[in-house]
Amino acid sequence: MTSASTPPTILVVDDARFEQRMLVDLLTDHGYEVDVASTGTQGYELALATRPDLILMDVRMPDLDGIACCRLLKANAATQAIPVIFLSSADTPAERVTGLSAGGVDYVGKPFTGEELVARIRIHLALGRPRAAAEVAPAEPGRTDPDLVLVTAAQRVIADNLAQLPGLTEIARRVGTYRERLNGLFRQQLGVSVFEYVRELRISRAVALLKETAMEVRDIAELVGFSSPGNFSTAFRDRMGTTPSAYRDTLRRGAGPDADQPGT
Repeated sequence: MTSASTPPTILVVDDARFEQRMLVDLLTDHGYEVDVASTGTQGYELALATRPDLILMDVRMPDLDGIACCRLLKANAATQAIPVIFLSSADTPAERVTGLSAGGVDYVGKPFTGEELVARIRIHLALGRPRAAAEVAPAEPGRTDPDLVLVTAAQRVIADNLAQLPGLTEIARRVGTYRERLNGLFRQQLGVSVFEYVRELRISRAVALLKETAMEVRDIAELVGFSSPGNFSTAFRDRMGTTPSAYRDTLRRGAGPDADQPGT
């Protein structure tokens, strides 16, 4: 992060040389310092090393795509406050939602005008200034550990897609790794496999919904990712020792806190 007396630094992450040159010319003409990376992996490492004020991120790149790179940036305490603007010709509503859900502050479709992009950059730099003070203090060491960053990013993917969770291979791809490594990191960092983590998260979410809402059990089952109410009831009983309906009845009768959460 730059100080108030120096021009903001913008990191451009794009694998197309023409796009890189165009963006560098545009940004330097408006007084910005510019760093360039050609892959998501380079962009992530450069962001860690230089802490730019803002990142312009292409979406479709070899190696590590822009969405996965953004997830890692947002999972790392050292880079999570850096605003990321996606630039992409992949500009459907679904793709925009994916980019924003991954942590992007904006999503600009290609082709774009230079004036529009610079205006958006100025807005997000101004919005980001109140967060700059947080960057002065060193980040907590644990929250910048590369393995923990991957796990944290994967946890976010899981939490955001619990109702229709993709397979382990796809979860790993979305954070720029492969299934065996991700499963090993979950065991190392959390003491459980990805499957075990998902199972616990689903039951925890179900417990909260049973306790705090009047939703039907079948709707809760669907919301937390079970294929049928029967499968939900079986998994819930195996973990909590009672069915979802009986658990809710117990809560309504004023049971003690030991019945409130899994693992107690």
